[in-house]
Amino acid sequence: MFRSLRNHNYRLFAAGGVVSNVGTWMQRTAQDWLVLDLTHGSGSALGVTVALQFLPVMLFGLWGGMLADRYPKRRVLMVAQTLMGLLALSMGLLILTGSAQVWHVYVMAFTLGLVSCVEVPTRQSFVVEMVGRQDLSNAIALNSSTFNLARVVGPAVAGVLIYWVGTGPIFLINAASFAAVITGLLLMRTWELRTPEPVPRAKGQLREGLRYVRDRPDLVLPLLIVAFMAVFAQSFSTSIALMATQVYGAGASSFGIASSAFAVGAFGGALLAARRVKPSRRFLLVGAAAFGVFQIAAGVAPVYPAFLILLIPAGMAMITVNTTANTMVQLGSSPDMRGRVMGIYVLVFTAGAPVGSPLVGWLAESAGPRVAVITTGLLSVAGAGLAVLLTRAIAAKASAGEQSAREQVVRGAATAA
Repeated sequence: MFRSLRNHNYRLFAAGGVVSNVGTWMQRTAQDWLVLDLTHGSGSALGVTVALQFLPVMLFGLWGGMLADRYPKRRVLMVAQTLMGLLALSMGLLILTGSAQVWHVYVMAFTLGLVSCVEVPTRQSFVVEMVGRQDLSNAIALNSSTFNLARVVGPAVAGVLIYWVGTGPIFLINAASFAAVITGLLLMRTWELRTPEPVPRAKGQLREGLRYVRDRPDLVLPLLIVAFMAVFAQSFSTSIALMATQVYGAGASSFGIASSAFAVGAFGGALLAARRVKPSRRFLLVGAAAFGVFQIAAGVAPVYPAFLILLIPAGMAMITVNTTANTMVQLGSSPDMRGRVMGIYVLVFTAGAPVGSPLVGWLAESAGPRVAVITTGLLSVAGAGLAVLLTRAIAAKASAGEQSAREQVVRGAATAA
């Protein structure tokens, strides 16, 4: 389960990631609280902040993947981590001096999103350079487990610290947490990294990446599955709050328990995924269908304890799909294309929230939370089936194109003879 940790460079990377992920989730919680405090509880301002943080990834994420192919990933990560640490430090100092205003948070969120455009695909595609192809699946799963563990621990610690010392020190703590990642990158044994040659700058590289994915059905399938999962997984997180409060009449603390149950399931699913050596197409599809089935089951759960129990396997199925798809995409990509392909992966994953959450919110308001959850479950299962059909159509078209090209070569040879 932990075989990637035998690798010296990955141990440094993983240790820094644990510290940084906890700090990041602490800052996300503090940021939401700060916006509400500065705007006297404005939900609109909170929505604007979240949108500004994700908008750059949606607009420029593909360019970030292209930059990941052009420059050494370890150096790019050190620059990106330094910039994110400086953003957190600046915001923390503004809060502590009493100068913070909501537009400062907007600027920080948008700038953080710009840095993430490059940092996320670079970090994702850097993993294989540390552990190689054989242990890539395990390393990705361990990354997911630490991320989901931080998702449970970070907000809880932030809640306590906000009560004790306010939001400013939390931003400073997160700024300091980036030092763990940067130190790990600096201490890596560069001669053990499997670093490909950077791709020289040239025109049309972005289009080249899109064509590369378009012509590869083995990459299209996991990307389509991730696109559907991103829409329904993000909206399911929204539905958890609606189910807890409107269906079961639970309070804020009970909603927190439900969110933690989902995160615990994701954490367990990531650890189980770490035991598998090689991802498979069948496992990807079964995981996607299972996520839909457990969504439907959670939607019809008669009592709150049953709802909580069903959230655990739903979280396991979700993270299983994400880790399997990520591994398939990286293993299927050539080293000189991996950054651009991961840029597309991050784009389709990120675009799910702004698409799915408003639709599910409207459906829950119109027909009730149960109907919204059951509907998203049905759509999750249907999405897996649709992804298979689309992939088969793409594969058939590619095969027909290859057959036509061969026939033209044969006719040309016969004519010349």
